[in-house]
Amino acid sequence: MVASYVSNGFQKAGFMKIVVLDGYALNPGDLNWEGFESLGDVTVYDRSSAEEVVERSKGADALITNKALVSKEIIDSIENLKYIGVLATGVNIVDLNAAAARNIPVCNIAGYGPYSVAQMVFAHILNHTHHLAEHVADVQAGGWTKCPDFCYWLYPLVELKDLTLGIVGLGMIGQASARIAHGFGMEVIAYDQYQSPQAPEFVTWKSLEEVFAESDFVTLHCPLTDETEKLVNEERIRLMKPTAFLVNTARGPLVDEAALATALNEGRIAGAGVDVLFEEPPSMDNPLIGANNCSVTPHISWATRSARSRLMGMAVNNMKAFLAGSVTNCVNL
Repeated sequence: MVASYVSNGFQKAGFMKIVVLDGYALNPGDLNWEGFESLGDVTVYDRSSAEEVVERSKGADALITNKALVSKEIIDSIENLKYIGVLATGVNIVDLNAAAARNIPVCNIAGYGPYSVAQMVFAHILNHTHHLAEHVADVQAGGWTKCPDFCYWLYPLVELKDLTLGIVGLGMIGQASARIAHGFGMEVIAYDQYQSPQAPEFVTWKSLEEVFAESDFVTLHCPLTDETEKLVNEERIRLMKPTAFLVNTARGPLVDEAALATALNEGRIAGAGVDVLFEEPPSMDNPLIGANNCSVTPHISWATRSARSRLMGMAVNNMKAFLAGSVTNCVNL
């Protein structure tokens, strides 16, 4: 399908030509584009390859992208381009300097899904502590039917109370994860370069090395920067307990995937739950796919309908603010 939707709205004075380059992930059909439609003539493409972005961007006043690359060449080639909206928090898919050189704001979305992401953190943790997937599969294969007792378990089951959750990055998602952990009776420790005064009072600040060394579960919630790329490397993995479990719902490149896979396959840590990988979609030779005790989910922690609906509304509000003469959530000017 080339275009999933083309606005039927008629051209009005002051309306913008808005091109959404890859709208399917945000809206596979359970939301709508009416908010953007009220602001201009909208064309929404499900997906756009690098080659298709060139042709589809021509004549646009505003480009909206999620993961489609908006390069310097694209920005410089669109004479009328006035605005770039990103349907995500990460903005590495846009050449921010090229946009700034033309005074084009790049506006992203932050804070739309902390509860959904924190929920996924504990989906991975609970799957590990109760081995849900393995037990469901065994019941379906007849294991319970053949059992001489009223219950059985294939692996040791772990209670979270009094265990330690270590959080790297205590922003909105980190704090939401901390509150869930506190509800389970866990100890919560955290590392963040900026120690927010709004952090929950039950969180204990630690150094990054202490978080890796002392935690039973480590969850990553920091941005991807030059400093944090491969933050989880061989050295830090060696600090972790052999019973420790790593969760990454943040950015794939925060983890040295080869180093983590080796540690898992050698049994040096107990497991990992990752929702993001360095390359997405990944190739089947990614070392974490099939690694021992590693659960990989396809970047879905953000994708509850509630979170996506909030994201859509915030993206529309960003553009409304721009058209009203102000800019919100701008990352480059």
